[in-house]
Amino acid sequence: MAEYDEPQAGKERRLAAELTRLVHHHRAACAPYRRIVDVVAPGFAAAAAPADVPHLPVSLFKTHELRSVPRDAVFKTLMSSGTTGQAPSRIYLDRASAAAQTRALAATMQHWLGPRRLPMLIADTRSVLQDRTQFTARGAGILGMAPFGRDHLYLLDASEEERGAWLAKHAGEPVIVFGFTFMVWQHLPGGADLRGGILIHSGGWKALADQAVTPEEFRRVVAARTGIERVHNFYGMAEQTGTVYVECEAGALHAPATGDVVVRDPATWAPAPRGEQGVVEVVSTLPESYPGHALLTEDLGRVVAVDDCPCGRLGQAIALDGRVPKAELRGCSDTAAAVLTG
Repeated sequence: MAEYDEPQAGKERRLAAELTRLVHHHRAACAPYRRIVDVVAPGFAAAAAPADVPHLPVSLFKTHELRSVPRDAVFKTLMSSGTTGQAPSRIYLDRASAAAQTRALAATMQHWLGPRRLPMLIADTRSVLQDRTQFTARGAGILGMAPFGRDHLYLLDASEEERGAWLAKHAGEPVIVFGFTFMVWQHLPGGADLRGGILIHSGGWKALADQAVTPEEFRRVVAARTGIERVHNFYGMAEQTGTVYVECEAGALHAPATGDVVVRDPATWAPAPRGEQGVVEVVSTLPESYPGHALLTEDLGRVVAVDDCPCGRLGQAIALDGRVPKAELRGCSDTAAAVLTG
């Protein structure tokens, strides 16, 4: 259990040191980031804990170009899925950052999937991968997960005959099913015997919540359609690709070795006590080519375990409670935006 075997106190000390290095790195390499830090954390020298690290509102990546590498060093640009009428975030990766993301995701996913590459069904279409220099969150997710499987079948591209042939070929084998949550809900066919398989899914809960589909109902319907009992949701974002929080058997989302969460009280922005709802901040040691190492998200959540999850994994685990009302984030976002436009 190497990914989750570090007690929280030691992990916080390790992350604080790595995040302090990233603050100084990005201050030196990204002028907009330096201007913000000089206003919100003047005289910053070192963090004793991840909560001490100056953070940016994640929405800033929708409105400003934040890079810590020259433009000609950008190897790939990731874009968030965004919502209707909103510009997506644009995340600039150099080759080293992209490779670090891949290694981190592999370490996390091998914990849940094991070392064997299993046949993989993808609840999506290959067309989201057409432009290899710019990826949406869906494309980045597929590209990140595809190496953990083999003999991939894209459900939206396959005919009924092709699906039937694939299922017959792998009858009796464990398989991986991967997709964004709303795509799995809409496109995972019924009547397929996938018992012993593993479903990995993420994102898109808003559409299902609008249909009053709870996580419990989602798992029940997946089991009824396919026989799959092992279902793992994960929480992550394009702004911190590679650092993902996977749902355990007890229903908690566990922080990986490369990242952690700080749940903040929206009234004071101080860390909220365990169990109390607040705004989720995510930290990651991976972003080197852009200042995305400490980001205040637009999600509400709670810390539900610290070294004591019933599943046995150490570190922090959280539960998510939905999106933050926009008014509550306005103060934080406006401060950072005003620094960049003032």
